[in-house]
Amino acid sequence: MTLLPNLILVSRTHGLLVTISLTFLLISSPAPSSSLSLDFYSSSCPNVELLIKNTVRSATAMDPTLPGKLLRLVFHDCIVEGCDGSVLVQGNDTERSDPANRSLAGFEVVESAKRWLEVLCPGTVSCADILVLAARDAVEIAGGPSVPVPLGRRDGRTSSAANVRPNMVDTSFSIDEMAQLFSSKGLSLDDLVILSGAHTIGKAHCSAFSERLEPIDTSLNKDYATELIKQCPAGANAAVTVDNDPVTASLFDNQYYTNLVSRKGLFSSDSVLMSDRRTRGRVESLSANQDEFFNSWSDSFLRMVNIGVKTGDAQGEIRSSCSTVNA
Repeated sequence: MTLLPNLILVSRTHGLLVTISLTFLLISSPAPSSSLSLDFYSSSCPNVELLIKNTVRSATAMDPTLPGKLLRLVFHDCIVEGCDGSVLVQGNDTERSDPANRSLAGFEVVESAKRWLEVLCPGTVSCADILVLAARDAVEIAGGPSVPVPLGRRDGRTSSAANVRPNMVDTSFSIDEMAQLFSSKGLSLDDLVILSGAHTIGKAHCSAFSERLEPIDTSLNKDYATELIKQCPAGANAAVTVDNDPVTASLFDNQYYTNLVSRKGLFSSDSVLMSDRRTRGRVESLSANQDEFFNSWSDSFLRMVNIGVKTGDAQGEIRSSCSTVNA
């Protein structure tokens, strides 16, 4: 999928924005900083957030499943080496090459935004920041809250497949296994419940939950399990996917928690949030109050995108291309 035609349309629609940015760059240079801030690019690339949002919106118009893909992509980046864009790097033995990441998508959206930003603000905006903003905007475009995100992340210089498995949540994890991993990243059990709400959008391959269907997991609603078996029959093509949320698949809302209460969590790692006494009450509360979910999402999302950030030249770089570490 190429985004160039739509990005050209966005550029024409906001032609004045592009002209102003290019003119400004003639007299401005990136302001060095070693910390994140909401106005990090206010002088060096003032229209960065608008350009990224337009890119995500244009891409989502072509692929309505994109918000879920971008949200999964940023989680897989942040949970491994911190939010440093290392999951975007192509090549043998990179994070992206690990089997756990081979089904990731949304890379082309980040690359498209990066190409435009290299024209408007060369060498200024990191791929790590682009990915975080793209995921933030994807949630808003899908009906969720807009979260002000501090910026100034640098891109990591390394990306290793060996780091993926020890740091990745598996859909079969128990709540203790997930809690331990989240704690190692500075996230709480409540953050686990809230960030799992990302499963209110997106799709999953049948192989990610097939062990729950033969025999049928007793924690699954039987009618739901029967429907999953129809969508994922034995011997189904490996590319077959189902909606994470069978009710409002493309809408970022609190339906995920209502599904859990109804025993319709797709993954084992979803269902345990309702079966464990430590998290059940929070799930029930979120299922009854979308505003509570949105407010909590904003806080937990900010904590997630601050995991292990790299700032300043000593810790990272600004890649010229998101898929390649600078030479």
